[in-house]
Order: sequence, then structure tokens, then C-alpha cells
Amino acid sequence: LPPEVVVMASEVVCQLPGCPPLETVIAFWTAADRRHHLKVFKPLAEVGADDLPPWWMRDALQVAPGFECDCC
Repeated sequence: LPPEVVVMASEVVCQLPGCPPLETVIAFWTAADRRHHLKVFKPLAEVGADDLPPWWMRDALQVAPGFECDCC
């Protein structure tokens, strides 16, 4: 991502059965205020470059207009 892109990373506790106890939610915004997000099923301190999708998947992480969720 270009240096001017805002990225937010948050560690959250999952309350659903079968979820890992801690997961990391990553959100970022690109041109035209397009929001993208993903989850990594490990604590923030353990997230590394190999856990992130390749650059060419960026558009697949885009949130559809009107989509609502409580994760990010």
C-alpha cells in the first residue's frame, strides 16, 4: 500500500465457539474512501508479513457499499 493509506489493526476477543481466543482485525482505506478489511486468527504481536494476503488480492478485501459488520 502507498504510505498515505490509513491502516488500522486491532486485537479483539472472539466470543463465538470455535474462534481463537484472540484475533487481529485489519482495516484500510484506499482511493475514493474504499474500505477493505480482513482477520488474522492470531494475536497482533504474532502477526507477520507472511500472514497478510498478497497485494493483488487487495480488491477482494473491499467492503461492498452498505455492508455492515461489528468487527471493524
